[in-house]
Amino acid sequence: MTTKAKICGLSTPETVKTAFDGGAAYLGFVFFARSPRNVEPETAARLIEPVRGRGVQTVAVTVDPDDALIDRLMATMRPDLIQVHGKETPSRLREIAQRSGVGVIKAFSVSSSADVDQARAYETVAEQFLFDARPVEGSALPGGTGARFDWSLLQGRRFSRPHFLAGGLDPWNVGAAVAASGAPLVDVSSGVERGPGLKDPALITAFLDAVKRA
Repeated sequence: MTTKAKICGLSTPETVKTAFDGGAAYLGFVFFARSPRNVEPETAARLIEPVRGRGVQTVAVTVDPDDALIDRLMATMRPDLIQVHGKETPSRLREIAQRSGVGVIKAFSVSSSADVDQARAYETVAEQFLFDARPVEGSALPGGTGARFDWSLLQGRRFSRPHFLAGGLDPWNVGAAVAASGAPLVDVSSGVERGPGLKDPALITAFLDAVKRA
């Protein structure tokens, strides 16, 4: 089975093109004011226009989004998927899916097997899962910090939904991460940056090449 990759936190035409040309299956755009990768929905709409409908999935990455943000995203960016990275309950996921009309990716912060077990409660409402490293205490960001967790916590796990491995991945360790976790999907953000929020096209290409070899 071929591993598929998501490049998250894109913010420039060059990096969107690089990710698309390199074979990324998903392009992620962050809508969270405290993130250095934050963009406006209208900006994301312009960035994805050249690749819309060309076989790549666009993802709006949010944290406890309210209805106003969901409506704005659907009126402008029109993502294929909405990722939620906060404390959303299963019922809230259902509301978001019904309101937006698109699938929802539920992200979980992981430091133990019990954190992975949380996914079971969301299997009937989430389109996909994303397992990320639990941020350090006091972090302003729920993800994209470069932290990683024990990848083997996912080894042998079976879910009714596809799942992403995220957290601390880069071009040099993603092969080992896939081997250790068995994850069919991988997500990278800070691991392809030369500074906070500054995606490096060469690193994006190197990451996607490494995923193809995984």
